Amino acid sequence: MPSSRDSNSHSSNATPCYVEVALKVPLHRSFDYLLPTELCSRAVAVGVRVSVPFGSRVLTGMVLKVKASTEMPEDKVKAVKAVLDSTAIIDDSHLQLLQFTARYYHYPLGETVFTALPKALREGADIDKTSINYLQLTEQGQQQPTLRAKKQQALLKQLAESGKSPTTEIKALGYSKATIDALINKELISQAVEFDSQWREQPLQVASKPRLNSEQAIACTTINQSPGFAAFLLEGVTGSGKTEVYLQCLEEVLQQGKQALVLVPEIGLTPQTVNRFRRRFPNTPIMLWHSALTDNERLQTWRFCQKGSCAIVIGTRSAIFMPFLRLGMIIVDEEHDASFKQQDTLRYHARDLAAYRAQQQNIPLVLGSATPALETLNRALSDKYQLLSLTQRAQTSSDNQFELIDIKGQHLEAGLSHSALAYIKRELARQKQVMVFLNRRGFSPSLICHECGWLSDCSRCSTSATYHKAMRRLVCHHCGEQSAPPMQCPDCGSTQINPVGLGTEQLQEALSEQFPDTPISRIDRDSTRRKGSLEEELAAINRGGARLLVGTQMLAKGHHFADVSLVIILDVDAGLYSCDFRATEHLAQLVTQVAGRAGRSGEPGTVLLQTHFPEHPLLQDLVNNGYQHFARYALQERHETEMPPFSHLALLRAEAHDLSLLLRFLSDLVPAAPVPKIQLLGPIPAPLERVAGKYRYQLHIQGQDRGALHGFLAQLMNYLGSNKLAQKVRWNLDVDPIDMM
Repeated sequence: MPSSRDSNSHSSNATPCYVEVALKVPLHRSFDYLLPTELCSRAVAVGVRVSVPFGSRVLTGMVLKVKASTEMPEDKVKAVKAVLDSTAIIDDSHLQLLQFTARYYHYPLGETVFTALPKALREGADIDKTSINYLQLTEQGQQQPTLRAKKQQALLKQLAESGKSPTTEIKALGYSKATIDALINKELISQAVEFDSQWREQPLQVASKPRLNSEQAIACTTINQSPGFAAFLLEGVTGSGKTEVYLQCLEEVLQQGKQALVLVPEIGLTPQTVNRFRRRFPNTPIMLWHSALTDNERLQTWRFCQKGSCAIVIGTRSAIFMPFLRLGMIIVDEEHDASFKQQDTLRYHARDLAAYRAQQQNIPLVLGSATPALETLNRALSDKYQLLSLTQRAQTSSDNQFELIDIKGQHLEAGLSHSALAYIKRELARQKQVMVFLNRRGFSPSLICHECGWLSDCSRCSTSATYHKAMRRLVCHHCGEQSAPPMQCPDCGSTQINPVGLGTEQLQEALSEQFPDTPISRIDRDSTRRKGSLEEELAAINRGGARLLVGTQMLAKGHHFADVSLVIILDVDAGLYSCDFRATEHLAQLVTQVAGRAGRSGEPGTVLLQTHFPEHPLLQDLVNNGYQHFARYALQERHETEMPPFSHLALLRAEAHDLSLLLRFLSDLVPAAPVPKIQLLGPIPAPLERVAGKYRYQLHIQGQDRGALHGFLAQLMNYLGSNKLAQKVRWNLDVDPIDMM
């Protein structure tokens, strides 16, 4: 061991070593730090985390570069306090993905890097937490004995469907430790700690699979024969078997010992998706990634994925940043879904980053949807993506029957026409299920005074507070403000205060009065707050028999309900007239997706659309020709009006309590002279001008081509970095916005 004198002598003669570090701070720059000699000897590399001083704080940073010199004055360069990793936790290709993301969305690289890491790693935790507890059926449990305890019986059935599953995943479905322990004591299930599995060294087990029809077979063959990067749009009508195509393509990937990423839009879809995948590949490690996982669970999944111990990750949008040892395919299911776009902080679109990452890794990308986004469809029609069509429904030989119900002048019972009620009565008599879709939760959107017209407006927002009858509260769905509903009108003192408008809570109450002997399942954000409640409702629905289903978009996305024969869509008109140029596209997608819940049991279903405008060309086109025809016609309209995808858009949003300050800030960003290939609109008020007491205005920035737009945005961000007003208002830049509201 060298003496301290020898060590000091070595330190004084050593060549200084510096590292360029990204920090989670809102600055578009990195920072140089001195690497002490004793740390230099550890061969610090790019992708390693370090602990560094920053002002009065100590932050975790990511090494971007190791270098022999710095342009900073030596007396200004602080020293690294500690190196947190012995090897890089992100590789070069992963870092390139994050650098591209930061450039494209004009977001600080440091914040981008740390947004992509699990919280535990952002806070400096040890990366090696790689053990996960699993539950599985014993031989006795596989016999599915009959138990008196309903929860225990349900858990046996769950494990029979999903196969070996992480304990935390089972608990997230609402099963308690007591239920798990009871089954372990009865020796019906067993618990084990599984470390790095050697799944590549084992023969791939594949459960029995259905025979593909000709369209599915062509799609699988085309995808599997891709020699490297290729993007495929799998445009399949609802119920055409897109998931089966995914599974059979993944079989080829797994046979080669490669990993796969499957992106799904909602947390609610991941349990049913993972169950189907685990049944097909029973000896393959398949893991989930979504916001409901604990910090430790997310770190474990992240590390398993990085080390290649996990074969398939099924996750929501942030899973696009997962590290993979040997990524072989990316699948984006329901690629049109708006939830793939992050709406705050780093406003990335997971579908678009999936395209970049697949090209970077030289692997196939499969985008699946019955209602593809117009941007994706345009790429397919212009041969940038390959279009694969599935036109045959797997369960029925004929399509659902659509009917427009003109409700002008009709008396409505809780929003339902007499003809709609007659349809419901007929289907329930056949022991079928009926879905009534209304994309508005609560009892009613507002309360109104019958005497003077007072409305229950939110005091902090430019909108009304929604009345929730079960809670006896007025709740603003924008800022969260709550209050008790008044007994008397605050303006005139009248007691004639009535609900106005319709919400799912009121719809459920009215249907229970109309059909008192029929069970009703309501699925919205309010009714599924309790852990496991969504799974309980879905299980009740799938037990079959006459039942009424009431819900919002949560009910419509991806769920398979075999007994639903009738779907009724209320308040169709809300999407027909809007300031958002994407409103009709979103309405057409929503109607098609909701309608697809009917007719999945072997006979065509019926879809009723209640509207005041049955002659509207969009509705006529959807009913008579389907989404595929509508989408291609809508693309022609977009081309004629030079709207995306035939131009490129960014939205700079700003908010402040002081309206004059806000307008000065945005007006200052508008150049005095026109900018070539750039069109600016604004400052204009946001559709909801005031939220939580702050005024909201925005600047629309439209570029004729992508290069012109990003060149202008780069100049704008540089200017904002030195703009004093930018520090007094809250602002954000949204590149490729999908929600103009």
